[in-house]
Amino acid sequence: MDIGLVGLGKMGGNMRTRLRNAGHTVVGYDRNPDIADVDSLAAMVEKLPSPKVVWVMVPAGDPTRETIRELGDLLGEGDLVVDGGNSKWTDDQENAAMLAEKGVGFVDCGVSGGVWGLQNGYALMCGGSDEDVAKVQPALDALKPDEGGFVHAGKKPGAGHFAKMVHNGIEYAMMQSYAEGWELLEKVDLVDNVTEVFDSWRSGTVIRSWLLDLLVAAIEEDTHLEKIAGYAEDSGEGRWTVEAAIEHAVPMNVIAASLFARFTSRQEDSPAMKAIAAMRNQFGGHAVHTEPPAGGDAPTS
Repeated sequence: MDIGLVGLGKMGGNMRTRLRNAGHTVVGYDRNPDIADVDSLAAMVEKLPSPKVVWVMVPAGDPTRETIRELGDLLGEGDLVVDGGNSKWTDDQENAAMLAEKGVGFVDCGVSGGVWGLQNGYALMCGGSDEDVAKVQPALDALKPDEGGFVHAGKKPGAGHFAKMVHNGIEYAMMQSYAEGWELLEKVDLVDNVTEVFDSWRSGTVIRSWLLDLLVAAIEEDTHLEKIAGYAEDSGEGRWTVEAAIEHAVPMNVIAASLFARFTSRQEDSPAMKAIAAMRNQFGGHAVHTEPPAGGDAPTS
């Protein structure tokens, strides 16, 4: 099939290559002219036969909304826009409604696979009508892994990105569990070969996973992770997952805790812990630590 692809970064660029390797014609546009096939969205749309299919892979939020709005002015009846970024499902509903007024279809597609997707294929979670998904199905078949990895999550706009959001929330919790286990093993003086312990779990255990494989690769390269700061960002999807859990009264203790742990990682000195230390000192006379003087040890009082 012929398809336009907007956004040729780490994910989009590899997706273009995988689509081309499968025999599809891809017209790619990116603000970086060194990697783009055309110099504008209009030029990209002009090169596509009808019905035109354009896949958007740009940052979520305003960049995606603005791109889809511009595409709505360039495309026509029977054409299709696919949002493959990490958009919030509520944005999908608004984008689908806006495009529908122009006769343009919309599919939201959560994409997982990261930089390994080119080689392994991407897990794809789509939302949209059967008719719209069918228009882009050849591309979906080329992008997904050889076995499985694709689901039409629901016919309502946002179903795909909602599924991907929950996927990312689970990912947060799994990563946090591995990280806490690694920290405990590193802390004790009982276990000599922490890296080997994690490596042994990759075969025959119930906790084996690709994330475990990636952690082992990281600690084989840097055993104590001394080259990495203990600071972790969040893409936003963990927050949206917890917000949805609150809205629907679904207990989500582990995922919520893993999200809050990332917030903690960004604090050089926890304000909440200051308050706890102060209260312990007040009710029990427990020592509080103050900033050490230059060249000296930290005094307590």
